Amino acid sequence: MNEFLEILTHGRRFKAAVKELSVEELRDLADKLNKILVERESMAEEEEQAMAARNAKIEEIRQQMEAVGLSIDDLGGTAVKATAKKRAPRPAKYQIEVNGEMVQWTGQGRMPTVFKNEINKGRSMEDFLI
Repeated sequence: MNEFLEILTHGRRFKAAVKELSVEELRDLADKLNKILVERESMAEEEEQAMAARNAKIEEIRQQMEAVGLSIDDLGGTAVKATAKKRAPRPAKYQIEVNGEMVQWTGQGRMPTVFKNEINKGRSMEDFLI
């Protein structure tokens, strides 16, 4: 799609791309582009009208607040979305010493290789409980 837009927006490349089209085909193409243009213009106009109505309503509410003697600060400021609380990390449930270093595991997620190796040697997970 990017290449299409480059051809469409570049004068000489566009002219070369439509060189083989007849005049009637070019008129059809122009009509289609004009239809898209009219649709976009009407959408932009509708958005502009909606924004103007919104701004008018905001101004009306501001004037009402001013007449009553209220300010935005009286409303408690802007609404702030509560942030999700990060939960505390899970405590380790299993522990093993490998080459003088303690390796801990919560028991959730993928089992660390050192625990797998020990289980394959015949030990059980109860041996590693903290």
